[in-house]
Amino acid sequence: MSIDVRQSVTIGRPAAELYERWRDLPRLPELMQHLESVTVLDERRSHWVAKGPADTKVEWEATIVEDVPGEVISWRSVEGSEIPNEGRVEFNRAPADQGTELRVHLKYDPPAGVLGKTVARLFGEEPSQQIRQDLKRFKQLVEAGEIATIEGQPSGPERYTREAS
Repeated sequence: MSIDVRQSVTIGRPAAELYERWRDLPRLPELMQHLESVTVLDERRSHWVAKGPADTKVEWEATIVEDVPGEVISWRSVEGSEIPNEGRVEFNRAPADQGTELRVHLKYDPPAGVLGKTVARLFGEEPSQQIRQDLKRFKQLVEAGEIATIEGQPSGPERYTREAS
């Protein structure tokens, strides 16, 4: 059973800049939390390692099948990959010149089929959720230069409790 994910986000930057950032495959793990590494093998092929549910890892090789700078990147896993997959990222001018609408379409066959999809949801690794979060991270990074986080900050009630002591 294939999983089909479609997500989009509007980013206040030109398409050419976003394309260049996305096309820098070894840096994609900085943007996408579920990726551990992407190793470029040649001009079109790359090796991917991703985090799966319950601390598992999955790996595959992919080939870029369409590459139009500033417009689109699409890929397909090579035959025999652990996770057969294909995807496409489109970079379109947003209405009223408000930046770029980035559209991601990802399709893959999860390991263990339906069971794998169910287990992934139980561990918070549902694919559309991951892609939505990754696109938010990408937007924050390219628009603000950093990814907003509350890590290391005290929560409201705890802070007030400590201060009152």
